[in-house]
Amino acid sequence: MILSALSTIQAQEKHSPRTAGVDDTKMGPYRALAQLAVAASQKGDNATAAELARILERTWDKAEDYGGDTALSKTNHALFDQIDKAMDQFIAVLLDHPNAAPDSAKLKALYTNYLDKLKLAD
Repeated sequence: MILSALSTIQAQEKHSPRTAGVDDTKMGPYRALAQLAVAASQKGDNATAAELARILERTWDKAEDYGGDTALSKTNHALFDQIDKAMDQFIAVLLDHPNAAPDSAKLKALYTNYLDKLKLAD
């Protein structure tokens, strides 16, 4: 179910230039890491999903919170807060389940919400 939603979302995102499957927008790397984490979870590789979620969190914090003058936290703090909260909720589900599958409906809803917030920053 999540995999089909992932395919639909990826199809909708094809309007952006892409390199090696990652859209070349400012939010593209975060979107790609989230997609990989969901795909790993869908395949039952929950440890990899949790690892990718943690990488997503660290990459986001380094670039968009502490990343200097172009960081989203500096250029649009309100939007940064929205995306950060959505990301935290999304990754928490994966981090809390490194050895078992998270609730798929909850994961799908949080993933979709996170991607929707990312679109606001592209």
